[in-house]
Amino acid sequence: MRYGAILFFAIFGTTAAFGQTSKEYAACSDKAKTQIEMNGCASAEATRADKELNRVYTQVLVKAASVPEATEKAKASERAWVTYRDAYIDATYPAKDKQTEYGSMYSLDVELLRAKLAQRQTVALEDLLKQYSGNTPK
Repeated sequence: MRYGAILFFAIFGTTAAFGQTSKEYAACSDKAKTQIEMNGCASAEATRADKELNRVYTQVLVKAASVPEATEKAKASERAWVTYRDAYIDATYPAKDKQTEYGSMYSLDVELLRAKLAQRQTVALEDLLKQYSGNTPK
């Protein structure tokens, strides 16, 4: 199984596997020549995704303040999502010795997965923001 995944990544690349599409990531990874540079590109992608998630989450909290009991529920939901994100990453890469099992691309893969999950959560938070703003039927 491990060797099949390595072959898949060698043929299709990590970018295709995790569906990263930001222009910044594409430009960075096109220039990257070493694993350290590729890891830096992936880390920057995860940071960008986290910043956008936090921006939308802040907006959700502002709008939630006008809906009874919504603020605490939105906060609880985000805490649960962080727990889910971390558990999902652990389930995706369950080995104890991750570097040995998954190789030099492990850090890159995890950062891209974190970015992908953050992007998905941002979409979910945008939907919640619409609901709190009265733009969606309840």
